[in-house]
Amino acid sequence: MFIYNFKINGTKVFKMFFICVVLLVIVILCISMYKIFSGANSQGINSDTFVVSDNIHENDIQNIDPKNYTNVLKSVCENIDTYVGKKIKFTGYVYRVNDLSSNQFILARNMLIKNDSQYVVVGFLCELDNAKDFTDDSWVEVTGEIQKGTYHGNDMPIIKVTEIITTKKPNQEYVNKPDETYIPTSTVL
Repeated sequence: MFIYNFKINGTKVFKMFFICVVLLVIVILCISMYKIFSGANSQGINSDTFVVSDNIHENDIQNIDPKNYTNVLKSVCENIDTYVGKKIKFTGYVYRVNDLSSNQFILARNMLIKNDSQYVVVGFLCELDNAKDFTDDSWVEVTGEIQKGTYHGNDMPIIKVTEIITTKKPNQEYVNKPDETYIPTSTVL
């Protein structure tokens, strides 16, 4: 009969356990960083895509709706160069400020900031030859291409309008602030 006598050294066991946990954390961290920095290419997403909430190819027109409006607006403003040449389509009302030229207006929406009573005007600066034909506060649907321009010395996106039609005020005229899950797409494109 064989009798085994095991002597366990608590210090060595703790060291081995600690090393295993540290190695596991490092492996998980490396996998996470790899997925973050190479996620777009490993998923087969081409760098010619317009990514905000889903995969839209460059030649397609990205429809902007009240749910993704502020996320798209924020992403385009923060990463203008990434979106130059992309086509978008959205609805808003004509809004003008005194320093815009006669061929410009802001295609605006009201973004709720607190409750249902406080909002600010947000939107894209649009350019078209017959801009003065559209009255302030009239609702229109615009299709256009994002270009880089300047306003008061700051770079900003400008929509070169290719098609514009008058429309009715939508049922959901307000948009919400960018949601908490908003992630700039410049690192994934």
